[in-house]
Amino acid sequence: MTRPTPSRVDVTPEAATFLVDLTAQHGPLMFHQSGGCCDGSSPMCYPVGFFRVGAVDVHLGDLLVDGLDPIEVYMSRSQFEYWKYTHLTIDVVPGRGAGFSVESPEGKRFLIRSRMLDDDELRAFGLDEAVTRTTS
Repeated sequence: MTRPTPSRVDVTPEAATFLVDLTAQHGPLMFHQSGGCCDGSSPMCYPVGFFRVGAVDVHLGDLLVDGLDPIEVYMSRSQFEYWKYTHLTIDVVPGRGAGFSVESPEGKRFLIRSRMLDDDELRAFGLDEAVTRTTS
């Protein structure tokens, strides 16, 4: 049995449902993981084309939500250097979102839940130097 290709990003069921609603209102969406300036370190959700990504951004992967086109997730290259060993899950909770993120007026906000990549994921992403070494 083949193991699915690892991803650096995922979405909770609650956030996926909310993204379906937001897509109905705003059209196709994308995320950029904020670097901690004005909007803290919140994942920022924008209509596709509203936020320009460039050579300084890393495409972390796509969120796969039933009924929607893949939702691309980006992060700045400099921030990625700190987070490259981490898997990110986008979740949604009650509260005020960041000013420019589409969920802001909805009384909810996106947030990141994170965990360290496991050894198989580290290998898949070419981060072999970080694989846990066991001795017998």
